[in-house]
Amino acid sequence: MSEQAIHEVFAYLRVRNAAEAIDYYQRVFGARVRLRLDEKGTGRIGHAELEIGPGLVMLADEYPEHGIVGPQSLGGTSVSIHLHADDADAILAKAVAAGGTLLRPATDMFYGERSGTVRDPFGHEWLVGHSIEQVSGAEMQRRYDALMDGG
Repeated sequence: MSEQAIHEVFAYLRVRNAAEAIDYYQRVFGARVRLRLDEKGTGRIGHAELEIGPGLVMLADEYPEHGIVGPQSLGGTSVSIHLHADDADAILAKAVAAGGTLLRPATDMFYGERSGTVRDPFGHEWLVGHSIEQVSGAEMQRRYDALMDGG
């Protein structure tokens, strides 16, 4: 039995009002639209591809008639998208100024990153961070253990 190789992994966001979401991601994260398929007569976006830094995020409007709904319809999300950037504080501030909700302010973390979390106006959560130090796996485990032990 031969193994099948995975070549890429993409986040695929389902949002209520994809056109507004695209605008938000362009203003906040500098997203560039690579592809956008608009449904005639409804204004819904059936598929869009956004380049954010070197990554690609796909998104579409909700299609509840096909079971495709976003966090606003579900009452929340269990997924966070991690953006590694030059300045987490600046991006978080920009995201909030554009209508996002700050869930966790930027904080220096044990794993060598300064990061915080924002919920965009469409219900998706973005963990935004930047590197503050290089931490080995063994040191990260030591720090994690200490954190979980209350110290």
